[in-house]
Amino acid sequence: MQTWKNCRKTWTGRGEWAVENVMKINPSKRKAIRFTRARVKDPLNYLLMGTLILEASSCKYLGMILCSDLSWADQVNYVVKKAWKALHFTVRILIKSNINTKSLAYMSLVRPILQYGAACWDPYREGQINVLDRVQKKAAKFAHHKNSPNWETLASPRKLSRICALFKAYYGERAWKPIGDRLERPHYLSRVDHERKIRSSRQRTDIGKYSFVN
Repeated sequence: MQTWKNCRKTWTGRGEWAVENVMKINPSKRKAIRFTRARVKDPLNYLLMGTLILEASSCKYLGMILCSDLSWADQVNYVVKKAWKALHFTVRILIKSNINTKSLAYMSLVRPILQYGAACWDPYREGQINVLDRVQKKAAKFAHHKNSPNWETLASPRKLSRICALFKAYYGERAWKPIGDRLERPHYLSRVDHERKIRSSRQRTDIGKYSFVN
């Protein structure tokens, strides 16, 4: 409750600051979202310049969809839909091009969509993984006329991005420091363990269990 009061006070202060500096803010474009899995939720009732900010179950931030229940299902669906649009556009434009041009177009225009921010939303459900792989299989059939060319799988760069994110969090680089501070050393190290081993904490949900910091 105290946290909510502080947030309301902060929003009120921002509205006053905007008025003092002659800055126009449209409160109707703002959303209030609470990240929790609780079934019973009290209304947030955040005010900005005297206008109530509407509460939402999800929001888009830096190109990724954040849901209030910490699920990445909407993000995966959004990525797949966007990748299919880019792939269909590429197929229409380059249908008569050679293999190298088609492969380069996929690697430049479609695959980055499937990999953006993957360290956060890397899916662990088989259905979501198959939906992502189906896009690459379609692109492979378009470029090489076969389902399995010598392309790197989508799972490999996602795994690499998770490892890089864990490395940054472990050494506390800039914005990663708050995450790194939550990492703990194990209670016991055997002779085959290394000194930088991280303790795997118990999680009550799959979201935490399959996170890159667990």
